[in-house]
Amino acid sequence: MSDAEEQRTGRVGSPDAVRRKPVPPRVAELAAGRPVREVWENAVGGRTFEVAGAAGRYFIKWTPASSGIDLAQEATRLEWAAPYITVPRVLALGADDTESWLVTSALPGQNAVTERWRAEPTTAVAAIGEGLRAMHEAMPVTACPFSWMAEDQLADARRRAGLGHLDSTGFHPVHLSLSIEQALDRLADIPPADRLVVCHGDACAPNTLITDDGRCSGHVDFDQLGVADRWADLAVATWSVDWNYGPQWEGLLLSAYGIDPDPDRTRYYRLLWDLGP
Repeated sequence: MSDAEEQRTGRVGSPDAVRRKPVPPRVAELAAGRPVREVWENAVGGRTFEVAGAAGRYFIKWTPASSGIDLAQEATRLEWAAPYITVPRVLALGADDTESWLVTSALPGQNAVTERWRAEPTTAVAAIGEGLRAMHEAMPVTACPFSWMAEDQLADARRRAGLGHLDSTGFHPVHLSLSIEQALDRLADIPPADRLVVCHGDACAPNTLITDDGRCSGHVDFDQLGVADRWADLAVATWSVDWNYGPQWEGLLLSAYGIDPDPDRTRYYRLLWDLGP
């Protein structure tokens, strides 16, 4: 199960409680004797470590080759986005036959689903909505070389379904009554775009960072960044705050973003995201 699948099924990992496992030798080598703390692990074996040192903090994403995670794709997107928005700076990238790794600088703030922010949902949800709007406003659609359009996502879902790589058991509970074929049929009717923006691609609450003053300080995990209707992000962001803080927060996020609800686009993009990688 990927980070996205953990979110959509409600089985979400916590940055406050990661199982203790040996640090991979490559991570220890990159840390060069500095203290290492694991902060996240997904179900396909990808792990994220915080490294502390005299010169400041940085993060190491590490994944086994078998995970299917493409850290080079994320590095490319981070480097493109950096002139426009606050993103982690790429410090190192590498891979061999067994593993890959990405080293990035730290951003100020805490993950929006730490104990601190789960205890202050009004502040956290408003920061997520405001931060998402600011990100959408800042990145230029015409300059972005990456697509996350519904047509492209749907084509990829059909390709993976044809290879037998899609299975409905990973669906969110609201979609469990659908087969893969039924879901793909529903998604064939793509709603017209409300407004094209450069989307984050995984606008779940854990990917927003919030500083002590309650403001969004940036985002992480940009491996799906690309041009799409803004509801591709908004549908997932509003879903995610329900999972992480409770079922009454969707309206506050939309208000903080500055937009009225759109039930049809929300339903469409949530189902499309459920078929995502």
